[in-house]
Amino acid sequence: MNLAAVQAMLDALAAIGADPPGITRHAFDERENAAHALAIAEAEHLGLEVTRDAAANLYLTWPGADRAAPRTLLGSHFDSVRHGGNFDGAAGVVAALAAVSALKAEGFAPRADITIAAFRCEEAVWFGLGLIGSRAALGILPPEALDRRRADTGLTLAEHIARCGGDAAAITPGTRLLPPGPIRCFLEAHIEQAPSLLEAGVPIGICTGIPGNIRHAAIRIVGEDAHVGLPRRFRHDAALAGAEIFTALDALWAEEDAAGRAMAVTIGRFHTDVATHEITVVAGGFTFSIDLRAYDADHLATLERRFHDILATTAARRGVAFDLGPRNAAPLGPCDAGLQAALAAAAARAGVATLPLGSPASHDAANFAAQGIPTGLLLIRNANGSHNPHEAMDTPDLMAAAATFAAFLRATA
Repeated sequence: MNLAAVQAMLDALAAIGADPPGITRHAFDERENAAHALAIAEAEHLGLEVTRDAAANLYLTWPGADRAAPRTLLGSHFDSVRHGGNFDGAAGVVAALAAVSALKAEGFAPRADITIAAFRCEEAVWFGLGLIGSRAALGILPPEALDRRRADTGLTLAEHIARCGGDAAAITPGTRLLPPGPIRCFLEAHIEQAPSLLEAGVPIGICTGIPGNIRHAAIRIVGEDAHVGLPRRFRHDAALAGAEIFTALDALWAEEDAAGRAMAVTIGRFHTDVATHEITVVAGGFTFSIDLRAYDADHLATLERRFHDILATTAARRGVAFDLGPRNAAPLGPCDAGLQAALAAAAARAGVATLPLGSPASHDAANFAAQGIPTGLLLIRNANGSHNPHEAMDTPDLMAAAATFAAFLRATA
C-alpha cells in the first residue's frame, strides 16, 4: 500500500463512519463490520489468511516459514466514540497493513507468522467497559461484561457478538481466543492524544508506558430536593457537592503535577437530574463520572484512596450520600524496554525521527503488557487530540509509522 492506497482506505473508512459533525463507527454493528470488510479486502489482495475468533475479532496472518515459531502480532481497533474522528484506532490497523504490504512488495519472507489484529469495541462508550475485544482475546473479559447493554441499542454484549458472527458462550475467563501458538511481541500504532509530537516537530513517538485507570461511569450523589428559599445551613445540595468534588480533584491534580507525579483525572459526565431539575429547586440528585489514571500501580491506588477521602469529606460537609455504582479498571501497560530500543533503531533505519513519550490514554496494547507479553506502541503525530471530529493526523506520518514497523519486522521477523 503506497501513500495513495493508504489515503484511499482512510477515505473509505471515513465514508463508512460519516456522522456529522464527526465519525461514528459503532462497536459490534454494521459500521465496524464494514471497516473489517475493508481490511479483509486488502488482506486478500495481499494473500493473507483471514480468521475470526469467538468475540468476532479479526486476524489477518502472513504465514512464516516456521508456523510454530513465536508470531509477531500487530493491531488496534476500528470502533470510534460517537461523533469522534477517523483515525483513533483505525490508523493502527492501516499502518500494520501498510507495513506488511511494503515487505511483500520487496520480496521479504518472514521466518515466523506476522498477524494483524482488528479488535472489537476498544471504546468504553458503548458498553461502559473499554478494551472489550482484546480482553476477550486474552481470556480476561469479566463474565458479567457479556450482560452489559449497549448504550444506544439496549441489547447485551452477548447479543451484539452473536449478531457479528461470534459465540459469546465460548468467551470464558482464562480461555485465550488468539490464534494458537506463542506470541513474540505485540505492537500497536495509535494517534497521539495530546499535541506533544506536534510541539516537538516529530512525527512518531516511541511509547514508554500506558497509564492504568479506574472508572466509575455514573456516581450518584443523593441529597434532598428543596425550595430555593431554604437557608444554606438546612440544605443538602447535591449539585454543590458535585462542584466541591470536582474542585478538590482538580486541586489534587495540581498538587501531583507540582510534585512531578504524572496522572490525570477527568469528569466527563456532570449533571443534575433532567427529569426533576428546575430553576427554583435545590438539587437533591446529581450524577457524575470519573476517570482516574496514573503510570504506577501504587500511585494509582493512592489516588483512588485520596478520591474516597474527598467523597467522605464532602459527604460530611454537605450532608449527602454517594452511590458509586460499578467500578471498572484498565491495567497499566509498561512498554518493553527492549522493544522501545528496537523500534527506535528501526525508525532510524527508516529515516523517521522519533521521541520517547508516555501515552496519555489506555489502548489495547495495555492488556497485552499486563499479561506479560512484550509490548511496543508507536504514537503518531496528531494536532487536535482524539475523541472529537477534529483529529488531524497527516497520512505521511502514518506512513512513517508503517515504515518503522516494516524496518522492525525486516530485522526481527
